[in-house]
Amino acid sequence: MSARAETRLWIAQRASAAVLALCVAVHLATMIAAARGGLSAADILGRTRGSFGWAAFYGLFVLAVATHAPIGLRTIAAEWLAWRGRAADASCAVVGVALLVLGACAIAAVTR
Repeated sequence: MSARAETRLWIAQRASAAVLALCVAVHLATMIAAARGGLSAADILGRTRGSFGWAAFYGLFVLAVATHAPIGLRTIAAEWLAWRGRAADASCAVVGVALLVLGACAIAAVTR
C-alpha cells in the first residue's frame, strides 16, 4: 500500500477514535442518568422508538466503530502475525462491513 494510503488510514483511525471517545462518553452518561432516574430497559427503549436523533447518534457511533476496528485489526495482523497484503486488507474490510451491518441491525432494533 502506498505511503499516501497508509497516511489516510492513520488519519481515519485517529479521527474515528475521537468520535468514539465522544460517543462512548455520551452513551455512558445517558445510561447512567437513565438508570439513576429509575428507568428500566423497557422505559429506555420506549423513549428511543421512532427517534431520529438517537438513530443518527448511534449511526455515527456504528460508523466510527466500523472504521476504527478494521484499521486497528489490520495493524495488529501486520505487527503480530506478519500478515500483510491484499488478503489481510480484504479480511479486515469484511470485518468492517460485518460491524456496519450488525450495528445497523442494532440501531433498527432500538429505534423502530
